Amino acid sequence: MNANHPIRWMLAALLALALTAPALADPGGRPNGREHGGARLSAPVGHPQAFPSRGSMVGALPRGGVEVNHMNHRYWYRGGAWYAPHGPRWIVVAPPIGVYVPFLPGFYSTFWFGGMPYYYANDVYYAWREPQRAYEVVEPPPGAVAAAAPAPEDIFMYPRNGQSDEQQGQDRYDCHRWAADQTHFDPTRVAGGVEAGDVGSRRAEYFRAMSACLEGRGYSVK
Repeated sequence: MNANHPIRWMLAALLALALTAPALADPGGRPNGREHGGARLSAPVGHPQAFPSRGSMVGALPRGGVEVNHMNHRYWYRGGAWYAPHGPRWIVVAPPIGVYVPFLPGFYSTFWFGGMPYYYANDVYYAWREPQRAYEVVEPPPGAVAAAAPAPEDIFMYPRNGQSDEQQGQDRYDCHRWAADQTHFDPTRVAGGVEAGDVGSRRAEYFRAMSACLEGRGYSVK
């Protein structure tokens, strides 16, 4: 046997791994919309998530999504990706402005513009609308090109029990409401809705309550 054979095999494996490894988010703190391997890496900073490229075609819709109707058009929403019917198949599209979805993807970044939180994933900005209890797809807010790093109240949750995107969204919302009620701190409001001197302690209490709630529902939290 050639003694160099195992070495050549290991070098080839390492090269293949380097060529297929996903790109990281923009280290400057901006949302990353670069293309990689037919998928867009575009959500939250430090937690890259692969999305199907817009314009690509699929023969079958991914499971676990929801049907969304808007202005007499039909869409399928799954994990931050949007699909529209295209003949017998489906095409990956950008969502229309003004459409509502009941939950966000499992991974997203929070940005503040004009004292209001926006949620960013897959090159799309969402804003929470309390009357509809849903997230609306909105135009990029003024100043979005120069977005700062994600707000410190971002919580990244990882399902341990195979929870669907819809279940993750519902659990996150329920735990957020519970934590906000328990601590009287709401990170979706300016300064959490508390006095400036109380922000630090109340935010820490909110994080502890939110994490405990999510962990009790079967998630790992970071």
